[in-house]
Amino acid sequence: MSLRKMTFKLAVALTVAGLAAPGAMAQSGDLMLYTSQPDKKAAKTVEAFREVYPDVKVTIFRSGTVEVMSKLAAEFAGGGSPADVLLIADAANMESLKAGGKLYAYTDFDTSGYRAGVIDDGKTYFGTKLITTGIAFNTKAAERPTSWAELMGDKYKGQIAMPSPLYSGAAALMLSTIVARDDLGWKFYETLANNGAVAVRGNGAVLKSVAGGEKSYGIIVDFMALNEKKKGAPIDFVFPKEGVPAVTEPVAIIASTGNLEAAKAFVDFLMSDKGQKLAVAQGFIPAKEGMKNPDWLPEGTPIKLMPIDTNAVLANGANDKKRFAEIFGG
Repeated sequence: MSLRKMTFKLAVALTVAGLAAPGAMAQSGDLMLYTSQPDKKAAKTVEAFREVYPDVKVTIFRSGTVEVMSKLAAEFAGGGSPADVLLIADAANMESLKAGGKLYAYTDFDTSGYRAGVIDDGKTYFGTKLITTGIAFNTKAAERPTSWAELMGDKYKGQIAMPSPLYSGAAALMLSTIVARDDLGWKFYETLANNGAVAVRGNGAVLKSVAGGEKSYGIIVDFMALNEKKKGAPIDFVFPKEGVPAVTEPVAIIASTGNLEAAKAFVDFLMSDKGQKLAVAQGFIPAKEGMKNPDWLPEGTPIKLMPIDTNAVLANGANDKKRFAEIFGG
C-alpha cells in the first residue's frame, strides 16, 4: 500500500472517530448539580452521565425540593449560586425561577419526539419522566373505581387514604390541578373529607395502608402501587378516565452557569434515548415517545394526562394548601 493511501485512510479513520461522539469529547470541567432525587438515584444518574461525558466532574447537592429552592433563593439573594444544573420534582418551581430570569433558554434543543406538555415552550426546563397520581385499591375491595368522581360516592365512605399536599409535592400538584377543574373542583376534596377520607403524611403511608388492608382505596403515585403489585402485594392501580396529574422531574440550566457546554450536555443526556432508558430502568414512565414502559406498566396502557397550568399552580398553590388544611386539618 502506498504512503499516500495509508495517509488518506488514517485521515478518514481519525475524522470518523472525531464524528462519533463530538459532544462527549468536547465537554469537560466541573459541573454543580442541585437535585431533589433520592441519593441512590442521583448517584446513578451522574454515573450514567459520566459514562458518556467522562471529562466532566459532577458535584451534587441533594435535598428535598423545598430545601433546594430555599438554598437557591438564599444564594441568588447573596449575589449568585454555584449551581449549573437543576433537577427537581415539579415544573411549578421551575416556572418561579424562569419568571425571575434564573434559567437559561436552551433554544437550539430539538423538542420533537417528546410527550406533549413535558417541555417548557421557552425551552428553559425539560421534563425527564412522568410520575402520575391515580387510584390504588386493595384487591379485596368491593369496588373497582375508574374515575376520580366515583370516589365521592357513598360506597367509598371511610375507605380512602391520600397523601397530604402539605408534605407531598405530587399531592400538592394534584390539589391545584383538581380544584381548578369544573367537573371536580373543591367539591372533590370537601366530599372526601365529609366521607371520612384521611390525609396522611406521604405516598408511602398510603401504600402501607392500602396494601395492608387498613384502607381499601388510596390516592397515590403510579410506580409505588404498581411496583408493590409486581411483588405480589394485594394491590392494583388505575389511571382515572378524567386524566391524571403528572410530575415530570424537570431539568434546567441555571442562567449563571460557569460551564454552559457541560450543562447543555447534562440536559442532552437526560433527554436522550440513553437517559430515557435510565429513567425507565429506575422505574419511571419516559418523557420521550416510542420508548418501552417500565416493567410494572404493560405496553399499550392508556394514560390520559390532565392539562396543568403551572403558572396557576405557582400563583394559587399556597392558598390551595391553606384551604386544604382547613378542610382536612393541618
